[in-house]
Amino acid sequence: MSTLSQDDLKTLVGQAALKYVVSGEIVGVGTGSTVNKFIDALATIKEQIKGAVSSSNASTERLKALGIQVFDSNEVDELSVYIDGADEVDHQGFMIKGGGAALTREKIIASQSRQFVCIADESKLVTNLGRFPVPVEVIPMSAQRIIRQFRAMGGVAQIRLRDGQPLVTDNGQHIVDVTGLQITDPLAFETQVSQWPGVVTVGVFAFQKAHVCLLGTAQGVKTLTF
Repeated sequence: MSTLSQDDLKTLVGQAALKYVVSGEIVGVGTGSTVNKFIDALATIKEQIKGAVSSSNASTERLKALGIQVFDSNEVDELSVYIDGADEVDHQGFMIKGGGAALTREKIIASQSRQFVCIADESKLVTNLGRFPVPVEVIPMSAQRIIRQFRAMGGVAQIRLRDGQPLVTDNGQHIVDVTGLQITDPLAFETQVSQWPGVVTVGVFAFQKAHVCLLGTAQGVKTLTF
């Protein structure tokens, strides 16, 4: 048995992601506990990069605290790479993201990046998406109708709470989490749900899928390419 903890695996993939960072450029940085390990690793080569574009206030604060300049995404035409975690990733590179409530900004940065590198531990690799609740960022007045639409699809949806109140995202919106769905066609699912009025972003990343996934395993970092 491996003596590596889940935290150790996150550290491994965070460090492994450094080789995808292009010297002299701005790097796209995601959100979450695994990405925090990457940010810590990035700080060791911060003199070699121009800075970062960040997908959340939390990541921005961590980057700045480590002396890495953070740019607004509007200041950057294109990013060479975006490095972020995933709640689930399948064998095609499709992902569920948004457990950290940053899915909208994550998808925006992914869309302006030439390469998406997913960093995760091997527990996140699945055959079909849907075991992890699918996060959907919604405009608050649409939440209950969207919950009913998911119920009609066979899903169970609820508003994500924090301290007993609806969680408010960095964009001022709410999150609906959906369970009970087997997403066999991620592209079709993302297309359908994205068109519902009031949906800001659906946490299925099919159009902005991963190109590379670095998986932390007991045997070290396993690289999957899609």
